[in-house]
Amino acid sequence: MEFIGRKTELSLLGKRLQRVEASGAGVAVAVRGRRQVGKSRLVQEFCDRAGVPYVFSTATKGASPVEAVASFLADLRESSLPTDPALVPALGGGSWPDVFRALASVLPPTPCVIVLDELPWLSEQDSLFDGALQTAWDRLFSSRPVLLLLLGSDLHMMERLTAYDRPFYGRADNLVLGALNPADTGDALGLAAPDAIDAVLVSGGLPGIVRTWPHGMPAMDFLKQEAADPAAAVFSVPEAALMAEFPNPNASRRVMEAIGAGDRTHANIAATAGSREGALPSGTLSPLLRQLAVEKQILALDEPLSTRPSKPALYRVADSNLRLYLGILRMTHEQARRGRYEAAFRVVERRWTAWRGRAVEPLIRESLEFAGLAGDLPWPEVAAVGGWWNRQFDPEIDLVGTDSAPVAGRIFFAGSIKWLNTPFDGHDLDILRRAATQIPGYDPLATGLVVSSLNGLNQDVDHRSVDVLWRPQDVIEAWRT
Repeated sequence: MEFIGRKTELSLLGKRLQRVEASGAGVAVAVRGRRQVGKSRLVQEFCDRAGVPYVFSTATKGASPVEAVASFLADLRESSLPTDPALVPALGGGSWPDVFRALASVLPPTPCVIVLDELPWLSEQDSLFDGALQTAWDRLFSSRPVLLLLLGSDLHMMERLTAYDRPFYGRADNLVLGALNPADTGDALGLAAPDAIDAVLVSGGLPGIVRTWPHGMPAMDFLKQEAADPAAAVFSVPEAALMAEFPNPNASRRVMEAIGAGDRTHANIAATAGSREGALPSGTLSPLLRQLAVEKQILALDEPLSTRPSKPALYRVADSNLRLYLGILRMTHEQARRGRYEAAFRVVERRWTAWRGRAVEPLIRESLEFAGLAGDLPWPEVAAVGGWWNRQFDPEIDLVGTDSAPVAGRIFFAGSIKWLNTPFDGHDLDILRRAATQIPGYDPLATGLVVSSLNGLNQDVDHRSVDVLWRPQDVIEAWRT
């Protein structure tokens, strides 16, 4: 399959190379993103298109410093960077300062690209690596026409690379690579808006899964096909990500699995992730949740959005493909491994509608937020879109549009999401109207109503009673604009 999307990211990298060409000085960019999001593929595509000499070296987890040095030198010899591979020294048992000096000695006088992939593993292997990289950049590369691209999947370590108290502070731009958005996913697969949204929920927008998806195939047909293949990417990609982040069945993994299975509150997560002795203590769980949400960014935290601070916050797995794996596909995979392919797909059929109805909510909120910031909603001051709930989760409002978050100054709209095979009807509208009045800051005379529906409005709903009907096509178009 041809390279998918990433026009913005390719353009940003292209601008950095243009800056190198115009100034003759070096530019460094730290590219970070979750595993399987396509960092290496993006940078390889950029290098192929750039038409300048480059070296692309990927670190190996667990390798010794000597092995890491030898691997980089081998990559350098085989790259298009040195005019003569024989000029690259062997450096048996060499160090990173030696490697960087050897690299500097073979740089061409014209612009070139140096790529260090899985940079956090190099830092793990050698505590002196970060300092050696900073010294080499300052003394050897920053004054040369070099574009240095530093890639990593450990989001916390990549953020720390350019932090204030670290050697590379102030020396690199930061590029955060997210998953493919719904518009790019739909375009790549030739799918209409409703199926494109399903596809991004199933794949998580991860190129490694999207590339295996037959053109024009709806999500349920794809999942039925994959259920008959235990080695399918829809299983192997999230499983590999889970094993890379949580190789041992420790408390962190139990917490992730509890949230993936549907527990969202602190108390429910503690109960499910606990042991025979009882629920996981708050002193243990709270730091784990903070690490998973802030440092690893594997979890997302949703807080009630209104004009008054409120609780409880809800946790979810940030990547929808991993969420699908933990919630449905792991059981599907177990059946597929046993050759029970029909039973495997029945697991998906039973759970899909309920899972999709919840999983699509962050996607719709984000699309409405994009539209608000672009001025495409009736309320030009909308800057944040979330949901609202009380401690009893009765009611639970799917959509709240405000001027700020997590505490708003003003609420512009409240809304409901109905992502089912039936349209939004008069009964749904009555429930929304009654529930919305409980949101702190809601003004029945000024606050609008928004409905996001997979199948539009039922005939018993007067279109004038809803300020915005947010359809699948609107969700997709929000990413285009």
